[in-house]
Amino acid sequence: MDNPKKTARSFIKTFDDFARSADYSLMRSLNCDPDAIQDGHDHSPRQVFTGHYVPVKPSPIPNPEYIAHSKSLFSELGFSDSLAQDEHFVRMFTGDLSQSHPTLPTTGWACGYALSIFGTEYTQQCPFQTGNGYGDGRAISVFEGLIRANRWEMQLKGAGRTPYCRGADGRAVLRSSIREFLAQEHMHALGIPTSRSLCLFVSKSETVNRPWYADDSVSSDPDRIVSEPVAISTRAASSFLRVGQLELFSRRAREQSHPEALAELRMILCHVIEREYQLTIDQNRVFEQQLLSLAEQFRDRLSNLVAQWVRVGYCQGNFNSDNCAVGGFTLDYGPFGFMELFDPYYQPWTGGGRHFSFLAQPIAAERNFKTFCSTLRPLLANHAGYLDTLDTIADSFAEVMKKALEDMWARKLGLESYSSDIFHALMRLLLQTPTDFTLFFRELSNIPDDIRALEKSFYSRANNATAPSDAPQTDNAAQWAEWLKNWRSRIDRRCSTEGCSVQEISTQMKLVNPKYTWREWLVVPAYQRAAEGDYSLVHEIQHIFNMPYDEQTVQVEQNYYRKKPLEYFNVGGVSHYSCSS
Repeated sequence: MDNPKKTARSFIKTFDDFARSADYSLMRSLNCDPDAIQDGHDHSPRQVFTGHYVPVKPSPIPNPEYIAHSKSLFSELGFSDSLAQDEHFVRMFTGDLSQSHPTLPTTGWACGYALSIFGTEYTQQCPFQTGNGYGDGRAISVFEGLIRANRWEMQLKGAGRTPYCRGADGRAVLRSSIREFLAQEHMHALGIPTSRSLCLFVSKSETVNRPWYADDSVSSDPDRIVSEPVAISTRAASSFLRVGQLELFSRRAREQSHPEALAELRMILCHVIEREYQLTIDQNRVFEQQLLSLAEQFRDRLSNLVAQWVRVGYCQGNFNSDNCAVGGFTLDYGPFGFMELFDPYYQPWTGGGRHFSFLAQPIAAERNFKTFCSTLRPLLANHAGYLDTLDTIADSFAEVMKKALEDMWARKLGLESYSSDIFHALMRLLLQTPTDFTLFFRELSNIPDDIRALEKSFYSRANNATAPSDAPQTDNAAQWAEWLKNWRSRIDRRCSTEGCSVQEISTQMKLVNPKYTWREWLVVPAYQRAAEGDYSLVHEIQHIFNMPYDEQTVQVEQNYYRKKPLEYFNVGGVSHYSCSS
């Protein structure tokens, strides 16, 4: 708990208070692109050959209107809620830095990064086919500071073009902005490391055309062009440093693309340690030893993160190296989704493929981790022993990931330790019985004696497994009864061994098995109504999703604690969607 005196001193009521917390370590300690336009009017695609960041002036959205802010994050930061609609705050976080505050810079910054997809290096996503034009195309950081002794970076998404925009307009639409705003805070409430949502504004006059789905479309790809309001969401994190960012500088060092390439790689890795691992890596140690410690700690954070994704049914959808935060938290809510009907191959993004599907995420994480380890090699090249240690750490990821998953499944099932027999028997039954993932584990958390208590989570199998019938499955009831009997015997044994009650285990299970989860068919009406100027459903969902483990009102349970209606299966924009935003 915060010290009351400390809280009182650090409470930020005005924009002047906020401005005084500014501390721009990235721009202070890293290199600016020497070819940058210093006033920040750098909005056309171009190659960036060196330097860690490019100064960019955001493009404000006209006629901005407040939609929401995260009250929980404001409280954590010590911000007054009134600050969200302060004139200077609104200007800054809708892209107008020209009059934000005399002590704050009038430009933000964007960063380049490289791309690896499932461990394979790519350059063709860069318009120049060199890898020097890929990076923050519409994400512009505008603030970095120390707030209550923690460092925060704040980044606008949808504030216009940067040199990395690849010809796009740099805007984000209201639909995708609402999804990201709600999802980040929902993930935080679920207890999963993530970037956070600070605030959300929409333009009342600017729209852009985007491909999207017609009503009730079953098309895989968008089948019409729609005009949508533009919005700016502000996300906050300790940093936005990505594996792909390190990869870019490592590639340049490996290829000796310019004289300072190796030095710039070292600089950004020092910055990573300072920003993300300052409390756990001794910076007085030999630098090469710091890098090995960094690899071990990132391995542990990343494996735990992905295990937590699986715990709640989250699928990143596009877990490339550029979408993998070096701090070990969830970053970039574009083609994400939360699995409702259990499916090991669940993939919300039509362009994602099975390699980024739900239960493939641990393997995708391993590929990203090995890419990360490869970025360190140029700085260890003269130390064969250190390289051997790095290879050992890279090879250990699979075992560390396996242990994280097993520990997670044990907690999710209320067991004292992981049971391969219990787990694999359950997976077989879940494949046989179309089941809502969240409802099943929440009902299981009541520790029932009879399979009938779980039937509210079951669909029955229809001809198309992705579009089940709404009647509960009954033809394998005997198998379910046998599994439940074996599982209950393990619960009873734990009670006997640990001297705890069934109710205590139930309570523990409900802390890891949420009752309320992201359901796309509930979120769609919120952004549709928001486009008409009605934000009430956004606020309602924000409130409910911020208490995912709690028992809420009867009305909330009736509306939000239920299976996906049959009419939404296979519908574009609900069951699947493109990355268009």
